Amino acid sequence: QLPLVESGGGLVQPGGSLRLSCAASEISLDNYAIGWFRQAPGKEREGVSCISRSSTYYLDSVKGRFTISRDNAKNTVYLQMNSLKPEDTAVYYCAADRRQYYYCSVYAAPWDYWGQGTQVTVSS
Repeated sequence: QLPLVESGGGLVQPGGSLRLSCAASEISLDNYAIGWFRQAPGKEREGVSCISRSSTYYLDSVKGRFTISRDNAKNTVYLQMNSLKPEDTAVYYCAADRRQYYYCSVYAAPWDYWGQGTQVTVSS
């Protein structure tokens, strides 16, 4: 079983919302920085957001539209995505890294654990 499992992807119209979940069964996510990444067809993977004990980060193109949050009781991290655009279409992955516990960067590598990804399609 993968340490991280994403869910919540799907097909949504432009302007719509989705909430992605990143759940863990074998590790305690409150001991890790969690990052959300995405990869569109033909494009390189890019870091969308991350959350650590003292920081959060958002890609410029999602600022004001996406919100990352934790629910430690559920051992889950969420990515609330509002005002979705066709260019947000991609496979979204979550990742966990213990070394970034205090400060996260989506540009850091490698991350300890990855999920299998969930497809987000924004289309009318």
